[in-house]
Amino acid sequence: MSSHPIPLSPGTPQLDVDPANAVPPPGVDVLGVPLALTDYERTMDWMDATIAEGGKGYVCVAAVHTVMACREDAELRAAVMASDLTVPDGQPLVWAMNALGHSLSSRVYGPDLMARYCERATRTGTRMFLYGGRNQGALVQLALNLRQEHPGLRIVGGYAPPFRALTRYEEDAVVDEINRSGADVVWVGIGVPKQEKWMAAMRERLDAPVLVGVGAAFDFHAGLVSQAPSWIQALGMEWAYRLSREPRRLWRRYLRYNPRFVTGFGVQWLRGRARGSGAPRR
Repeated sequence: MSSHPIPLSPGTPQLDVDPANAVPPPGVDVLGVPLALTDYERTMDWMDATIAEGGKGYVCVAAVHTVMACREDAELRAAVMASDLTVPDGQPLVWAMNALGHSLSSRVYGPDLMARYCERATRTGTRMFLYGGRNQGALVQLALNLRQEHPGLRIVGGYAPPFRALTRYEEDAVVDEINRSGADVVWVGIGVPKQEKWMAAMRERLDAPVLVGVGAAFDFHAGLVSQAPSWIQALGMEWAYRLSREPRRLWRRYLRYNPRFVTGFGVQWLRGRARGSGAPRR
């Protein structure tokens, strides 16, 4: 098991942070999943503070699919509930949180979070490991694109896992490889629910302070899949754009979960109105 196409680069990141940022922001319950009341800057500040403080945590980037799948998959739910931050990746989740009395101005979209943090990392020297991708060739293309887009970015290793469960030997080798790389952040792009379960299972074994599951961000930044135009994203219709591009893979997901989310949240909102609830929870 090797990440030889993505060479290591030693060094320590230069982070000027407020230790208070290592405390996760409060969250609001949406259908049983506490979503962080945060934005891009606050999320990245938490990441930097966790690195500077030598902590260990992980971030789940949740769309409607994640929230609804948590209601059917106990292991996924446990992984999401154990995260330090579960950020609202989907625009409908932001609308839901604001309907409960909050005032988020935007979602924390996984591909944009990755891009913004990569830009910040060119100044701080934060070291990154890439875990995911369709294959090793796609992973190398991702690393190349990120380095071209963000000159000076320190990608210290990467591994594209097979589309099956790792053997114990492979799992141990991955842990050793990531730890030897000296990574500060491990970006995980193996899709829901695999990435959340992987982060929960690997968290204590990995030395990297921060793990972030960003799903399709790997495909987007590698240039394998096109992103929806910004105006479609703003309308909360990114799911329709993605469905038009990958109908055979995604139609069951959206047909199953989107109507259930609308119905389920409608019930939650009405009950909250009756109780006068919707306050943040930690």
